[in-house]
Amino acid sequence: MYGTLAGALSGRKIRFDRSTYTASVDGRIVGIGKTIRIESIALHYDLTIPPEDREATERALRVHPEGCPAHQSVKGAIKVIWDAQVHIGDEVILLASEGAV
Repeated sequence: MYGTLAGALSGRKIRFDRSTYTASVDGRIVGIGKTIRIESIALHYDLTIPPEDREATERALRVHPEGCPAHQSVKGAIKVIWDAQVHIGDEVILLASEGAV
């Protein structure tokens, strides 16, 4: 999803610094008998954008899971959520998918 979001931002001509665009991932794994199962994945993005690109960035974040092959492959079996800390000038906003805290 990290690469898909970068592509969505680039496709919308949103200027962002690739060296400071980061993501971390948390996963929840549960035991099932003698094996394990990935129950959920949470992605946490951090990026900086120009103020004039806020609306387009919010749209890119909302739709990027639908364009991600990995997300589409696991969405029925593994809960995938995301949140994003977006730096816009002196302001920092937090955006998140449904179900994210």
